[in-house]
Amino acid sequence: MDQKIDFMYLSEQDMIKAGVTDMKQCVEAIEEMFRLMKQGDYRMGGANGNSHGVMMSFPPHPKFPNMPKDGPDRRFMAMPAYLGGRFDMAGVKWYGSNAENRKKGLPRSILMLTLNDKDTGAPLAYMSANILSAYRTGAVPGVGFKYFAREDAKTVGIIGPGVMSKTAFDAAMAVRPGIETVRIKGSSLTSPSAQKFAERVRRKYPSVRNIEIVATVEEAVRDADIVEIATSSPTGDPSTYPYLDEAWLKPGAVVACPAAARFDDDFILNRARIVTDNIMLYEAWADEMPYPAYETIPIPAVHCMDLIHDGKMTRDQIDDLGDILAGNAPVHRRQDEIVIYSVGGMPTEDVAWGTVVYRNALKMGIGTRLNLWDQPALA
Repeated sequence: MDQKIDFMYLSEQDMIKAGVTDMKQCVEAIEEMFRLMKQGDYRMGGANGNSHGVMMSFPPHPKFPNMPKDGPDRRFMAMPAYLGGRFDMAGVKWYGSNAENRKKGLPRSILMLTLNDKDTGAPLAYMSANILSAYRTGAVPGVGFKYFAREDAKTVGIIGPGVMSKTAFDAAMAVRPGIETVRIKGSSLTSPSAQKFAERVRRKYPSVRNIEIVATVEEAVRDADIVEIATSSPTGDPSTYPYLDEAWLKPGAVVACPAAARFDDDFILNRARIVTDNIMLYEAWADEMPYPAYETIPIPAVHCMDLIHDGKMTRDQIDDLGDILAGNAPVHRRQDEIVIYSVGGMPTEDVAWGTVVYRNALKMGIGTRLNLWDQPALA
C-alpha cells in the first residue's frame, strides 16, 4: 500500500500562469457552482452548513503583551467547504487581515487555499489565494450581471474603486462587452485608487471610450446599467454606510453589493427586486451574529434578515440566484425592475475556482511538488 503523500505548491506567479486571471472561465466556474449549490451538492461550515467561516478576533485591551490588539480588519479566518459535481473537492481558505498591512506595502489580507482529497483529507495543493479570491469575488457579481443586466448595457457606475470593483468590472466586461462608459467614485476626485482604476480601464479595455472620475455617489450611479458598490466602510452604524437613493437608479439597473450599502426600507420592501447569492448564508449570519446583524455585516441582504426578524418582511420577498439559474424563479419579475444583488462571499467559490486553476497547473506542469511524507511516522 502506497502511503507516500506529495502535494503541489502554487505561488502567485504560478497561479497567474495557470490562468487565475481568466475572468470568462472564472464566471463560468462560479455559475456552475451556483447550480450545484442549488442542487445541494456542497457543504460549508456551521450548524446549517452554510456559514461564511470561522473568525478569530482579538480583544481591544489584551492582558498579555504579545497578544495582538483589536483594530480595523484585524482578524484571522478559516473558510472550509466541499463542492461536488465535476469539482468534487474539499478545501479551506485561511487568511489573516490587518489594515495596518498597507503601511508595509502589503495587502490588507494575505490568503492561502488548501485543497484536500475528500476521502483521506490528504493535501493536494497549497496555493497563493489573493488573486484567486479577488477574481472569484468579481465573478459572483459577474453571474448576476449576465442574467440581470440589460443586453445592451453601456454604462457602469463604480463606488469604491478597490480590488473588488476592479475584478467586478472585469466580469462586467466579460458578460457585457458593449460597455462604453464607466463612472468612478473614490474618496475624492484626486484619490489614487480612482486614478489607478481609470488607468487600468484605459489600458485593459480600449473599447471603453468614456472614463470619468466623479465627486458623488449620485453622479456615479445615474444612468448606469450596472452598479458595483464596494467601499471599505466602518461597521456599527448603518447610517454611515454608503447610501443609494432609488431616484438616482436607472430603471432596469442591477446593483451588486459585496460590501456596505444602504437603501430606503420603503424601496427594499415595495419596489426593489432583492436577490441573494445564497439566502442560507444570510440566515446563518442572522443566527451567528447579534441582532441587528446589519450593524456587524453591512450587506443589504443582512438588513433584510433583520427586517424579517422585525416582521416587516417575509423570506419569499427575497429571490435566490440559484433558483433563477435552475429555472425555479424568473430572471425578471417585472419590466425595468431594479435588482439589488447581495454578494456575501462563500468558500465554495474558492474551492470551485481553485480546483479549476489547480487542474490547469497539473496539465501545464506548473508548480512545485512538495513531500508531506513517504510513510506516516504515527500511522
